[in-house]
Amino acid sequence: MSYARSVPDQSPSLSASRQKTLVMAIFLCAAFFFQLRFYMSPHVMNLFVTYTDTGGAIYEKLHFGTIGIFLLLPFALASRPFVLQGSDIALFRSLLLFSCLMVVLIFYLGAVGRSGSVGFIIDTYVMAGCACMIMLTLPPDMRRLLGDITLVFLVASAVIGFGEAIMQARLLPYPPIRDVFRPIGLTGHPLTLGAMSATGIGFVAATRWPLWMRLLAIFTLYIGSAISTARTAFVLASVELLLLLLFTRWPKLSKRTERRAKSIVLLLLIPLSVVLIVVLAGAGFLERFRGGIVDDSFMARVTIYRVFEYFSWSQIMMGVHIDDLMFVVNKKLGLEFIESAPVVLTMLFGLPAAIVFTVALVRLFSRLIRGAAGSAQLGAAVFVIASLSNNTFTEKTSVVAMIFVLLIAYRRPSPLMPSSISAGLSVPTPATRTPGSAATGGKPRIGRT
Repeated sequence: MSYARSVPDQSPSLSASRQKTLVMAIFLCAAFFFQLRFYMSPHVMNLFVTYTDTGGAIYEKLHFGTIGIFLLLPFALASRPFVLQGSDIALFRSLLLFSCLMVVLIFYLGAVGRSGSVGFIIDTYVMAGCACMIMLTLPPDMRRLLGDITLVFLVASAVIGFGEAIMQARLLPYPPIRDVFRPIGLTGHPLTLGAMSATGIGFVAATRWPLWMRLLAIFTLYIGSAISTARTAFVLASVELLLLLLFTRWPKLSKRTERRAKSIVLLLLIPLSVVLIVVLAGAGFLERFRGGIVDDSFMARVTIYRVFEYFSWSQIMMGVHIDDLMFVVNKKLGLEFIESAPVVLTMLFGLPAAIVFTVALVRLFSRLIRGAAGSAQLGAAVFVIASLSNNTFTEKTSVVAMIFVLLIAYRRPSPLMPSSISAGLSVPTPATRTPGSAATGGKPRIGRT
């Protein structure tokens, strides 16, 4: 499939210079809006608009970063030519289809009188799809650089969280609803700090940073998962580190030498890990482990599934209003929050619509993770497991878009994908079948001008 139009007669050097300027402008805007959406928490947003608070205009319910991403997408698509090659073609189509399906779901919920439930769809999933499409209009080197910038902020968030734990004071606003102090870093919740610190470990391993820098960043993120007091995230981070050590290839070493080196490192890490755990426990960062796994928080995640006992089958199939759901959760079950994505999706969308939403999300995520580097896939798996233990997938959050962006940034290079920034700036010609097109299964490349 090809889309082409006539190109004005102009000097090739001027045309190339203009395209480079446009690509750089899109990259800088994407870097700004992405980080704004990823690290400006809802509590900071509430200082300016009624973002998550009750009341306010409709436009106030959209994050500033989301609005910027929505405005940037048409400019990124129409301002200059870009070429999609190899697996990027199918990925772009999947993103477009997913975004359209989310829009249909929004109209459906509005038609059945549950428009109050569409906020997280727009601000989480439609935004994530648009951010990924912007990523695909950029050359591979710029995509990876966007991933690197995101990881730098993630490491900075872990450092800030460590400082908050030491000083017992937070840098950003957070409602004092818990008796025990828990740091948040640049995120909006302690669980988010822990989950994203654990997730970032796998993605840092996929970067091209110097070895010492990657090791320092991984250690920082591991400490971030510990000081967040997110038990699931800390356990997952520990398992993730072990898997990276065992299965990541060490370049410039034969397999036999690599096995010996890994054995030595593993033997050294055992006593160091014991010392680290003792230090963390002594500092109080592992306090929540003393009560065991089965505590009030764990039981709340189990008790929430009793909510289905209070609704009829017709209500489960068609969905209910959020106020009716929260009444049952608060008054009947005695719970303050809903820490379960399946419950929220089923009761707000209705069971059929929830199934369609879940299948669409799983298909898109599987396509994204399929082309990523091995360590990035491990990081994404950690994110999914950690997020399924709470309501990450059913709230206004930036972490879904962050994972999508990182998976695109650290995709394995395609044989047809240009590796340099300038390679993606040439004006594409109408698609024709060429000998090189056989590498994509006989499909011509898609050019957008």
